[in-house]
Amino acid sequence: MSVLLLIIIFLVIVNLLLGTVRIPVGEVCGILLGRGSESEIWTNIVLSSRLPQVLTAIMAGAGLAVSGLQMQTVFRNPLAGPSVLGISNGSALGVAFVVLLSGRIGGVALSRLGYLGDAAMSVAAIVGALAVLSLILWISQKVKGNVTLLIIGVMIGYLANAIIGVLKFLSPEEDVKSFVVWGLGSFSRVSGDEMTLFVVLMCILLPLACLLVKPMNLMLLGDRYAANLGLNIRRARMLVIISSGILVAIVTAYCGPIMFIGLAVPHLSRAIFRTSDHCVLMPATALCGAALALLCNFIARMPGFEGALPVNSVTALVGAPVIASVLFRRRQSEE
Repeated sequence: MSVLLLIIIFLVIVNLLLGTVRIPVGEVCGILLGRGSESEIWTNIVLSSRLPQVLTAIMAGAGLAVSGLQMQTVFRNPLAGPSVLGISNGSALGVAFVVLLSGRIGGVALSRLGYLGDAAMSVAAIVGALAVLSLILWISQKVKGNVTLLIIGVMIGYLANAIIGVLKFLSPEEDVKSFVVWGLGSFSRVSGDEMTLFVVLMCILLPLACLLVKPMNLMLLGDRYAANLGLNIRRARMLVIISSGILVAIVTAYCGPIMFIGLAVPHLSRAIFRTSDHCVLMPATALCGAALALLCNFIARMPGFEGALPVNSVTALVGAPVIASVLFRRRQSEE
């Protein structure tokens, strides 16, 4: 845990210091301490761009990683992730309705509305995700098996993608481009009051998720054994799904759909700490998710790149080889 914290601190410093514009260490420290800087441009870059990106990456990475761990535990499936129940697809569907229909119905592309357009996209993403989450919770009361619920969630995701495809076909090119850019994911969309609200929400949701550690440990024992120990399986499953779904909804609303972190980081945490105890895995997964998100954010806007690379592409390119090598070494050590 201490090593992970040191890595996160190092990555925070690197993200604040390096970028397309190089700013001296003393100037960055002075800006963060409130002493200001001789260059107003440097002050704006640090306070309005780099610092919000750092805080957003930490919270989004931790939230997605914890959400993925919860999904893998409740379904006892290593391929489960934050998007497994179609909640991320629900966010995308909500944004698609707002973005892709705004030009056709209102005659004005949402991308031209500036802050108002960004706020509308965030609200639409949250509404879409919570709508799908409510549907999943209703279905979970009707079915007993986790596999059935998992299949239904996948089918909801496919249905949402099909509707999005139809909306893309019927929409103007400008609106389609705005939706595609949103779907690439980014930590740079959140700033100002939005960043403060996002950080506060995640600081509330992540500790609440940690309260489900004991039920999640019991779920690993199997439904019958957990029920014999007094766990209400249906209630515990519903609480874990609610926690995971809300985390995904908030992160997707502010940062777009960022999938890979939630799927891969729980495996990385299990390989590093060699335990299945969620008292250890929950904070470890949050720290690993924050560190990986910071690393991907730095790579996405490394010096030499004009603009920023899509975060979704960077997370997969950086994370997939790392996770594959960790799992391969773990398999070899077990043999």
